[in-house]
Amino acid sequence: MNPPIPLRAVTAPDPTVLPHNIEAEAALLGAMMIDNRLVEDVQLKLRPEHFHEPLHGRIYDAIVRLVVRNMVANPVTLKPLFDADPAMLEIGGTGYLAELTSQSAALIAAKDFASQIYDLALLRELISVGRNMATSAFDTGSDIPPLTQIENAELALYNVAEQGEVAGSVKTFRQATTEAIGMAERAMKSGGHLSGYTTGLDGLNAKIGGLHKSDLVILAGRPAMGKTALATNIAFAAAQRFMRDKADGIAEADSSGTGVAFFSLEMSADQLATRVLAEQSGVNSESLRMGKISQSEFNSLARAAGALSELPFYIDDTPALTIAALRTRARRMKRQKGIGLIVVDYLQLLQGSARASNENRVQEISEITRGLKTLAKELQIPVLALSQLSRAVENREDKRPQLADLRESGTIEQDADIVLFVYREEYYHSLKQPDVEDVEKHAKWLERAEKLFGLAEVIVAKQRHGSTGAVPLTFHKSTTKFSDRADDAYMPDPY
Repeated sequence: MNPPIPLRAVTAPDPTVLPHNIEAEAALLGAMMIDNRLVEDVQLKLRPEHFHEPLHGRIYDAIVRLVVRNMVANPVTLKPLFDADPAMLEIGGTGYLAELTSQSAALIAAKDFASQIYDLALLRELISVGRNMATSAFDTGSDIPPLTQIENAELALYNVAEQGEVAGSVKTFRQATTEAIGMAERAMKSGGHLSGYTTGLDGLNAKIGGLHKSDLVILAGRPAMGKTALATNIAFAAAQRFMRDKADGIAEADSSGTGVAFFSLEMSADQLATRVLAEQSGVNSESLRMGKISQSEFNSLARAAGALSELPFYIDDTPALTIAALRTRARRMKRQKGIGLIVVDYLQLLQGSARASNENRVQEISEITRGLKTLAKELQIPVLALSQLSRAVENREDKRPQLADLRESGTIEQDADIVLFVYREEYYHSLKQPDVEDVEKHAKWLERAEKLFGLAEVIVAKQRHGSTGAVPLTFHKSTTKFSDRADDAYMPDPY
């Protein structure tokens, strides 16, 4: 009989020897060949690459493949697979497989061996990441900026941490129902319609129940519809509600508000802040940008700025972010700031991996939307992503958006839990102004313009949790603010 591949004995930690336990690997393989049912217990977490000895990794992979095919995996059935294996021949041949099964006592501690093998593999990966970080940092001739190196290092560390999370994602039905009851209780306490984070709009809250954890919400519209304004309103409302609930002594877990991370790829942070200030102070946003404000308006602006300065509202206006970099920054803000909502303005400005970019734009958008949905599930927070619509809308008589109008719509529509469209008929009507010399036609146009003034609607085109339909709103153009519509005389056509 050939002994297991020997482990070199060391009396002190040797930086040239990575952490490993060859005996544990051999004992686990032997136990799995004696009792194939152990494969069910370890295969979700343990992969061939987690074994330090490559031959052990190949034996493990062969055992799993045989068991998955409902075949017996033992030294006899494995022998033909390793007759020509160079590493097996080097230690004396396939008799080594039978030697592995000689330690029947290993059956008792098989799960412990598997856990140790996995933990040691993580330590080896951590050492590898650390060495790569140090090598990159020492390379002063590198054209990669230090901040990008830090982001890459964070991503690499996270990839190490998330290995094996599949096993941890399994929940019993009891756990799932407990979460569902908790969500229903929160909705009941809020007045019967808000189970997620508030949007700041009662009509929209009633329709979708707020923004729910792990949901990807797409907010789309043509230019000038006000989608950025609506996203800003929602983000601000969630942050403000969080601070109000905190002041009222409501526990963070029970709050209908949360901290917000706003990734603004189109507008700068100061432009976004100007919108929020205009909304909250009531000062005309255009006058604010151009400095055409009175002293009283400036005082109102200063008061609003002071009240808003403590809000958990964080803006990242880094241009041309990749989906990988956004996920890294979002995880960091979740860890450091405790944010519970992410807003991305807008997803077509995000970049995918170099590989996806080289293939085609649809493939790249697919990678981005999948990445945003994965981020929502991973951090257990809602992600609100803005999206452009195709020009097909402009070619129809009825300008109300449809799901097919989403740019590269297939993957966006598929990955989204909720799809919202912002629609303002007032904008399209303003483009049809007739010649003032045609008095009758101009009078009719003016009458219609007065009826449409300030009217807007959010169309819920897709919702996994409930029904679709239109929510009437009012848009205050001067302050870029959406609010619930008070006038019930106007009801939009059903979607």
